[in-house]
Formats: sequence, structure tokens, C-alpha cells
Amino acid sequence: MTSIFIDEHLCTMDGACVKECPFDLIQFQGENGYPGMIPGGERGCIACGHCIAVCSHGALRHTLLNMDDCPIIDDAFAVNKEQARQFLRARRSIRRFQKRTVEKEKIEELIGIAAFAPNAGNLQLLEWQVFTDRNSIKSLASLAIDWIRHELAKGPAASGPSFLPLVLAGWEAGKDTILWDAPVLIFVSAPRKTRFGLVDLSLALSYLELYAPALGLGTCWAGLLQHAMLSWPPAREHLGITEDRPHYYAMMLGYPDSRYYRMPIRKPARISWRSLP
Repeated sequence: MTSIFIDEHLCTMDGACVKECPFDLIQFQGENGYPGMIPGGERGCIACGHCIAVCSHGALRHTLLNMDDCPIIDDAFAVNKEQARQFLRARRSIRRFQKRTVEKEKIEELIGIAAFAPNAGNLQLLEWQVFTDRNSIKSLASLAIDWIRHELAKGPAASGPSFLPLVLAGWEAGKDTILWDAPVLIFVSAPRKTRFGLVDLSLALSYLELYAPALGLGTCWAGLLQHAMLSWPPAREHLGITEDRPHYYAMMLGYPDSRYYRMPIRKPARISWRSLP
């Protein structure tokens, strides 16, 4: 059963937890009472943890959240605007990987960080598969090539990306133009009942790829494999994608074999400032 407990010796009754609860489940109890969960509030609580995070006095405890697992934010680790801007602009998709095994502990750490990404309703229903066997990864890449051959066989009117002939030519020349000989392929999926499953897993993969450089690793979204999984049943069957998990994506991972020294420019953002009648 979900509930909260207030240490009256620490609580200043500033109302921070009352204002922060997204569903107004925390209210002052009585005219001069301390904050508490409203009757039946446990049915609506999603254990987001905002109530304990916003309490600057450490006065609030939540039955579903162990305080030992919720460390205090250390301002010494805060990044400034310039650091954040360079960090985000310097991010690159990696398509040249070292022939080096990625440690299991680092993969687990990456997926652990991905768990902190926002997700709808705090349901946390993502499931992860990790491929480290090169033959398995090559097999998945070859299935994407089968899909490309199938698309190109339709003729010039086929709706696939215009660069597919180049991808196929590179593959036939002995180059892995699908998964780039990545030593690791991470696959994440969400169940049908998660309405925003694709958003949830995209955010999680974004957290994973942004944290990867801190571990000396690089990533690349496996877009061509995604095309194949969406359009080519054998690819989905090979990965064991069932009908109850319609949201999925894969990401390549490994130690980069390139270093970058500049941050390429991008097109200006297209922005419309609007108001509705």
C-alpha cells in the first residue's frame, strides 16, 4: 500500500510537496495539520518521487521509494550553459567501431541510466535485449539486406529510401552497411498497453546514447534495421517481436574508432509562433 510519512521535527510546512504532487494526492491534514496523502490516494500515486525530491528538509518518506536509493543532488556536478551546449552539439552517430569487446558492466550501467528517462505514467515497462555475438548481429544485418533486395525488386516506383542501392552495393562489396560491424546491438521494446511506448523507448535510448561517451563508448540508431523490422516479417520473427510489443527500436554500441574535432552546423529550426482562437 502506498503512503507517505512526515517527520514533524523536520517538516516546516512550506507546502512544497502539496504543490508538487501532479495529481493533488498530498494535502494539509486539518487546519493546522502536516501534509499527508488524501484518503484513497494510494490508488492514484504513480511513485514519481517528486514529493521527496522537492522537500529540501528531508522530512517526507514514501513507502515505495527507498531514501537510500534517492541521493541528494550535488550542485558541484551541475553543468553550465556552455558545457551543456558543447556536450549536446558534439554528439555524433558512430559507424566506425574498434574490434574490442564492450564490458557487460558498462552495458548494464548504460541501461540503468536509461531507466531514468521520462516515461508515460511512470509505468517503466520497457524490456531490453542485448546482442554481443557477432554472428547474431551479422544475421540481423543480413535480414535488413533481404528487405532492401525485396524493395528494389519492386522497381523504380518503390517507396524505400533513395540510398538503398548504395547500401546494397556496399554490402555486396563486403562492407556491413547496416550495423557497421558493431560489437553490441541493444534492442528495446514496449508493450501495446503503453500508449506512448515509442516515445518512452526513444527517450530511454536518448539517455543511453548521451551517457555512452562518459564510458568511452559510441552509439548509432539502427534505422535501416528498423525499416526492415517494420516492413519485413522475417526480421520481426527473427528478433521474436510479438504482437503484444508493437513498439521497438535497436541501437548499435561499441568503442569508437574515430575522434571528432569539430561540431557540424545544422539547418536553422523552423519555428511557428501561434495562438488559437
